Amino acid sequence: MEERVSFSSDGLKLSGVLQTPGGRGPRERQPAWLVLHGFGSNKDGGVSLVVARMLADLGYVTLRFDFRGCGESEGPRGRVICLEQVEDTKNALSFLATRPEVDPQRIALIGNSFGAAVAVYTAGVDPRVAACISTGGWGDGEKKFRKQHESPEAWKTFTAMVEKGRRQRERTGQSIMVPRYDIVPIPPALRSNLSPGSIMEFPFEVVESMYAFKANEVVGKIAPRPLLLLHPSHDSVTPTEQSIDLFRHAGQPTELHLVANVDHFMLGEGNPLVIDLVRHWLEKYVPLSAGPR
Repeated sequence: MEERVSFSSDGLKLSGVLQTPGGRGPRERQPAWLVLHGFGSNKDGGVSLVVARMLADLGYVTLRFDFRGCGESEGPRGRVICLEQVEDTKNALSFLATRPEVDPQRIALIGNSFGAAVAVYTAGVDPRVAACISTGGWGDGEKKFRKQHESPEAWKTFTAMVEKGRRQRERTGQSIMVPRYDIVPIPPALRSNLSPGSIMEFPFEVVESMYAFKANEVVGKIAPRPLLLLHPSHDSVTPTEQSIDLFRHAGQPTELHLVANVDHFMLGEGNPLVIDLVRHWLEKYVPLSAGPR
């Protein structure tokens, strides 16, 4: 069953969809997952929709929602500042914990790409998060950008854009708008994976926010809560080394799986190996039955 819901985050109304599995007893509380969408995406398409329905089919409550400035949520369109998204995630967790269907001590996070970075960071700074899954995520914005714009010509173009953005803001107090693919290049063959309604240009502050964002600095604080890092072995969007670095900074229990024959939107591809990896990890670390307390 799906229910359209909304909640407040820093005075903004955020839009979400709560999905509950069938067969729940009238007083039964179940573990739940917050599903975090990717860069400038939304809750109603792409990987987020696939993941939410997969988890609901497995018996979990899910809440997928639009970050501020995205989809149907309030906030300046396209202003996707990393630490503000962390606050949105914390407030989504607070909302989900009030729901009668949900065990408030067993709320976990799953995200893809940008949403994965936000999930890891939030889990590192908020002890209420019970577990975390990151797919195609990243832990150091500066290193990510340097690899994504790897050639000397690409890096020169990227840094020229950064300098232009800073100069204009200093001179006029206003932000330039930056096209999506000038920030995060995506091969044309993969662009159909973007959710309909995805944002295609962003204020310059978004670039600065991503550049400075370092989930590596807090990922070690997730332990002893479980963390699963999934990444394509050859990711054409987010460098695979980003998840390897997250693993190096993480505590235990953390699992890292690099998967061949998938690309950046790996959970949306229906790959049986990926689905089995997730399912077995869930059975081990976030079982539907909490057991005795």
